[in-house]
Amino acid sequence: MIKKVEGEMNGTKEMSKKHFIDSSILSEYLEKKIPDFSGPLKIEEFIGGQSNPTYLLKTENSSYVLRRKPPGILLKTAHAVEREFEVISALNKTDVPVPKAYIHCEDENLIGTEFFVMEYIDGTVIWESHIPHGTKSDRFEIYASMNETMANLHSVDPFKVGLENFGKPGNYVARQVSRWTKQYRNSETEEISSMNNLIDWLPENLPSEKPTRLVHGDFSLTNVIVNTKNNKIASILDWELSTLGDPVADFSYHCLQYFINPILSDPQKCKDLNIPDLNKYVEMYVENSEFEISENEWNTYMAFSMFKLAAILQGITGRVRDGTAAGKDADKLFPQTLMLADLGWTFVK
Repeated sequence: MIKKVEGEMNGTKEMSKKHFIDSSILSEYLEKKIPDFSGPLKIEEFIGGQSNPTYLLKTENSSYVLRRKPPGILLKTAHAVEREFEVISALNKTDVPVPKAYIHCEDENLIGTEFFVMEYIDGTVIWESHIPHGTKSDRFEIYASMNETMANLHSVDPFKVGLENFGKPGNYVARQVSRWTKQYRNSETEEISSMNNLIDWLPENLPSEKPTRLVHGDFSLTNVIVNTKNNKIASILDWELSTLGDPVADFSYHCLQYFINPILSDPQKCKDLNIPDLNKYVEMYVENSEFEISENEWNTYMAFSMFKLAAILQGITGRVRDGTAAGKDADKLFPQTLMLADLGWTFVK
C-alpha cells in the first residue's frame, strides 16, 4: 500500500484574493442544485499549476471539487470547463474512473466565472514517475493500473455515450500533423533539420486509421488520483485537452515519459524499481486494449509524438522570442525541442 504523500495537487490553501468565492452565495445555490447538499460551506483552493482554478468544498457531511474558468479576458476556446463537465458526465455511464459530475453553471454572475462541481475523490497525486516513496510492488501495481485504465478509456465508443459531437471523427494524426506543423513554423527560431525531415515524412507515412475513440490528450501519472489502499487509479484528472481521435496516438504520447525521464529511459533502472520498461508497457497496452500495433507502426506513432511535443516546446520558445512567455524556465526549452526532433527522426530511420 503506497503512502499518501502531499504533493502539489494534494494540498490546499486559503483562497487567494484573485480567485475568491463567496461561500454563502455558492452554498445557497448548491443547496438548490445538489441532492443532500447542506451548508455551512468551507472553501479551500488547491495548490498547483492547473490553468482552471480548482477548489475543495467541505460541508459537515461531504466534500466536493469545484473547477472554474479563471477571471479576466480569455481566449475563446481556452479553459473549456464545459467540455470537462461534458466528458466527465458521459464517462459516468461507463466504468472509466472519473468523479461523479453534479452541476455545470454558466451564469458568470454567481461567482464571477463559469464553473462546475463534481465529486471529491480521496487518494494521492504522484509527481515523480519513478514513485520514490513507494515499494517495488507499489510501483508495478500503479503502472499496471495506469495502463489498464488508459486501455479502458480507449475501449469506450464515444458514439454510445453521447460524445459524437465532442470532436471531428477520423484523420486525427493527419490533422494533428498539419496543426502542429503550422504552430511550429509560426514559432520557429532556428532551423532544425530533423524537424524539417519529420514535417516532410509524416504526412506521407501516416499510421493506419484506428476506430475513433475518446483521447485524453495529456494522460500521465500526474493527471490521475491513486487509491492509496489498493494502488488502483481512482480517477483521471484534467480533461481540458480531451477530444475524439486516435487511441494509439494518445497512448504513444503518454509513453514519451520513457524518453524524457532519465530514470524511466534506463531499462535497468526500471527493472531495479520494478516499473515495466517501455517494451513491456506497450505489450501490456496491446493485451489490455483491442488494438494490434506492428513495430513499424509503433515507430511511426512515436515519431509523431516526438514531433508534436517538439512543436509544443518550440511554441514556448517562440513566445520567449515575442516576449509573451510566462514560465520561469521558458527560455531553456530549445535543447529539449532539438533532442525530441532528433529522436523522432531516429524512430523513422
